Amino acid sequence: MSATAHAHVEDHAHDHGHHHKETFITKYIFSQDHKMIAKQYLITGLIMGAIGIAMSLFFRMQLAWPEEPFTLLEIFLGEGAPGGVMTADRYLALVTIHGTIMVFFVLTAGLSGTFSNLLIPLQIGARDMASGLLNMISYWMFFISSVVMCISLFVEGGSASAGWTIYPPLSALPQATPGSGMGMTLWLVSMAIFIASSLLGSLNYIVTVINLRTKGMSMTRLPLTIWAFFVTAIIGVVSFPVLLSAALLLIMDRSFGTSFYLSDIFIQGEVLHYQGGSPVLFEHLFWFLGHPEVYIVLLPALGITSEIIATNSRKPIFGYRAMVASILAIAFLSTIVWGHHMFISGMNPFLGSVFTFTTLLIAIPSAVKAFNYITTLWKGNLQMNPAMLFSIGLVSTFISGGLTGIILGDSTLDINVHDTYFVVAHFHLVMGISALYGLFAGVYHWFPRMFHGRMMNKNLGYVHFWVTAVCAYGVFFPMHFIGMAGLPRRYYTNTAFPYFDDLADVNVVITVFALIAGAVQLVFLWNFIYSIFYGKKGPQNPWKSNTLEWTAPIEHMHGNWPGEIPHVYRWPYDYSKPGHEEDWVSQIVPLKDGEEELQH
Repeated sequence: MSATAHAHVEDHAHDHGHHHKETFITKYIFSQDHKMIAKQYLITGLIMGAIGIAMSLFFRMQLAWPEEPFTLLEIFLGEGAPGGVMTADRYLALVTIHGTIMVFFVLTAGLSGTFSNLLIPLQIGARDMASGLLNMISYWMFFISSVVMCISLFVEGGSASAGWTIYPPLSALPQATPGSGMGMTLWLVSMAIFIASSLLGSLNYIVTVINLRTKGMSMTRLPLTIWAFFVTAIIGVVSFPVLLSAALLLIMDRSFGTSFYLSDIFIQGEVLHYQGGSPVLFEHLFWFLGHPEVYIVLLPALGITSEIIATNSRKPIFGYRAMVASILAIAFLSTIVWGHHMFISGMNPFLGSVFTFTTLLIAIPSAVKAFNYITTLWKGNLQMNPAMLFSIGLVSTFISGGLTGIILGDSTLDINVHDTYFVVAHFHLVMGISALYGLFAGVYHWFPRMFHGRMMNKNLGYVHFWVTAVCAYGVFFPMHFIGMAGLPRRYYTNTAFPYFDDLADVNVVITVFALIAGAVQLVFLWNFIYSIFYGKKGPQNPWKSNTLEWTAPIEHMHGNWPGEIPHVYRWPYDYSKPGHEEDWVSQIVPLKDGEEELQH
């Protein structure tokens, strides 16, 4: 970091320490402190997660017991479930908003927003983000977009119901389905605000990592968490604007009479006046973000896992440089594989084979990460706390979900199972469950850092992990088989097709597992909320971890460290190093004479 930048940051911290008396509003609501903004992201993300999971439980009940009346559904869905039986329109709306909330509002903002904000300044040795104001604006735009998305559920005419991928013409014509009116417009407005928030956050993270590292913190001494957040932010800056352009063109098609995505459309025998557009253009724009989005969600979770597995194995992470290289390779490859979502859109078979090749290539850096995690665990002195269990769970779902990706990445195989439950099973395991495990692992691990040294209850954490892990496989493992049997996704009921009668019992089993999994998240929420106020206090560095965030005082202060920022002398994975009394050596401990810094 340049001397002027360093001086600026020191002055900035000095100002904050002495001149500003913080009120409730500046401390808790319009805060510019990255630690408070991280908490805001986390709590908003958890609330949106609760809404998204509740929706999935409602439509799973409909799939397991079609036409059965449930008083619960009538209470929550009102007109969408007259007499307790869900309507087809409401079913499609729930599927659409569930997907949107979980992918963008929980896994993108809840995971990246929380941990990038919390850890980037603390782990690189900075007083705060490069711009506290932009950081605050980024959170509030995310909050507004969350509120608009929730409002879209309750507007006249129904909420958006074109699926979370909102393909035109369903999403482009207000008369296409009941949820194509005001609900769809609000969906697009919400996403436009969300993308702006995401870009502001990402630019802030990139600038902070490049410019504000403390003395001695070279790029090769960064924890893998920071590498993951840094590269995730770069992918976001590259791909999110493309989704914004897709959404803006769709708004113009809906409201201003253009036809970017529409051509030769008939509704009930009436010829509409659109000409010259193509819905496939929308697919290209959507998936150019949509596929990197999988890694925008996954990479932070993998970074968190690297840190937790190394800490709780009491071993250096295996192959640090290979791990960094694999993060960079995944980032590059993820931007050139979007066409594998479009194998059945009539694309040129040669182009399909190009996308198949690039898609299968991404298995290599993914496998490097999986093998390196397993090798780090091998013969380690494992500390099996809840954070470690969720991290190992992530490695498990990343491998099992990733294996089915090899089938879906191959155009000849994908055509047979595209749009069946096989696809749902694949991406929920590899992206949904893996990223959620990363989120949970991060919360259990850094909870004392966020909430004044208080610890979450370990035994409740064990209950949360084991029930969640069993139920996650109980839900998504059978889905592979009903998908291979040909059961299509997004169908409101399968009772009209005698061919699928044999699969009805499997749907009941899946739903029972889903309901149990949903219930056990209440254990986590109770543990989380109770521990904020009454959790028992732990030591400053409860996991005996090497990274800088554990050297800052537990009392939160704007500026992170009183006095001088600590200097860094070694990489963050010096666990069980010969020649040291303890099995951990913090990054701020100078190298001894003759001691080497190992980063194989």
